[in-house]
Amino acid sequence: MRPNESITGVLLDDAVLSLEELARACRVEPEWVVRHVQAGGLGGVADVQVTSQRFRGEDLMRARRLLSIERDFDVNEELAALVIDLTDEIRRLRVRLRVLGIE
Repeated sequence: MRPNESITGVLLDDAVLSLEELARACRVEPEWVVRHVQAGGLGGVADVQVTSQRFRGEDLMRARRLLSIERDFDVNEELAALVIDLTDEIRRLRVRLRVLGIE
């Protein structure tokens, strides 16, 4: 695979990506991924060196959402992560309300 070629397809839940693979799948530089991991918006293990960290399918989905919010609204990585966290919480609360029969 060439360095600027993107990865497309379905990522299985138990599959893992390296830093470079995640960056390529999002069409960003690896430094973008590193900034988001260090800011706490991406990846689950803060005390592991980012270059050796492995990312799951949900990390890829979150990275693409972060990138979309940053580009669409011209915001920094912390604000984009906050927007995603809040929308995920709203989604979880709506599911709970539906389960309880309250809508």
